[in-house]
Amino acid sequence: MGNDVKQQILEILGQTKSLLEDLALSGTHEIPVIPRAEALPRCELPPSGGGQGAAVLCQRESLEEILTDLGDCRRCPLCEGRKNIVFGVGNPQARLVLVGEAPGREEDEKGEPFVGEAGRLLDRILHAMGLGRDQVYICNVEKCRPPGNRDPRLEEIEACEPFLIRQLASIRPSVIVALGKFAAQTLLRDQTSITRLRGTWKDYHGIPLMPTYHPAYLLRNPSGKQEVWEDMKQVLKRLQQSEQG
Repeated sequence: MGNDVKQQILEILGQTKSLLEDLALSGTHEIPVIPRAEALPRCELPPSGGGQGAAVLCQRESLEEILTDLGDCRRCPLCEGRKNIVFGVGNPQARLVLVGEAPGREEDEKGEPFVGEAGRLLDRILHAMGLGRDQVYICNVEKCRPPGNRDPRLEEIEACEPFLIRQLASIRPSVIVALGKFAAQTLLRDQTSITRLRGTWKDYHGIPLMPTYHPAYLLRNPSGKQEVWEDMKQVLKRLQQSEQG
């Protein structure tokens, strides 16, 4: 070992000793050890109704890691008839997440949520809000298309919903919009009709959630568009408040 290296080591040791002495004089006698990132538990959403909970060190999963874990999912019978897993699309740091029910035929073909006629209507709603798909995140409760677009069954929800929860924990949005009866009732564990749920703020693991009508419903019932717009104006206001706060 050269003299220059020895001198550098001695200087570092001297600086460290001085720092420890200063800390001791200020009343600090222990330095907490921060665990390596790979040793930290996965970040999860706090319990519903429990606020943010106690702060704990955790490692936030990326959406890519969750998708990798999902893999070529065979966790429920829906895998037998699907063409593509429809994971989600948009900004991984989105302040607004929109959650629908399940992929339809066009979504199953393309592997992307809300690309059919209902998706085009959703795009127009977002545009009216001053938002684009690249600014929000869009996903479904189910990642595979149910046969004939029927409602997902309990065992299918139980297999798939944990991945949705992990997506929401990864993104940690300021606001969630539940699109339609199925998404709202599943996320809220509430069988109240969407006509009664919509328009009123709910809490989803500490995240404000607004239930509203699904765009597919609006295609069949255009008179509901005004109610959805009123809901979305509330969403915009809450997003603005969170930005200011």
